[in-house]
Amino acid sequence: MIGQGVLRECLLDSGVRRVVTVVRRPTGRNHSKLTELVRPDLTILAPLAQQLTGFDACLFCLGVSALGMTEEQYTSVTYDLTLSIAKTVLRTSPNVTFIYVSGAGTDSSERGRAMWARVKGRTENALLSMPFKAAYMFRPGAIIPLHGIRSSTGWYNAMYAVLKPLYPLLNRIAPTMFTTTEQLGRAMISVARNGYERHVLETVDINRL
Repeated sequence: MIGQGVLRECLLDSGVRRVVTVVRRPTGRNHSKLTELVRPDLTILAPLAQQLTGFDACLFCLGVSALGMTEEQYTSVTYDLTLSIAKTVLRTSPNVTFIYVSGAGTDSSERGRAMWARVKGRTENALLSMPFKAAYMFRPGAIIPLHGIRSSTGWYNAMYAVLKPLYPLLNRIAPTMFTTTEQLGRAMISVARNGYERHVLETVDINRL
């Protein structure tokens, strides 16, 4: 869902010259500046190395819910896979800005009670220690999908169907808790282009950008 939103904003932004997506399944999108690389197994990106060179930014939107997963399983997808891809990108585009979508409540200490928050915190800390041109961690709270974008998780869509009509009210009541796929995508492009004063961005930073 986040990837769809970010892709939409990249394709609409006249300052973005070229977009290459690395995806597990075809998105069905066609655009003159879009190249789509379908790779069902994202743990092996070596065959794509020649196509991942010369980029200004990597907008990393892959993620899974921790619901029903053990810490080992969640770590495999959230930490191991992310770091594997980040290392590949760093080799192929060493001057890249890396932007990682984490989540509100992520635990930078890596010692909290919430398993997902510890793993996300460990992932953030590892990315921030890597020699990218710059690295930024985005921690959105609730994300409202716009423009026909849908989550691949059924119960998310049911929840969003209820929340979406209430978004204007919720945004006034709790502006630091909610953002949209459009705002998130635009904020990521802004940070990739201009940087930001902090390397960990909460919802209030995302909406301000």
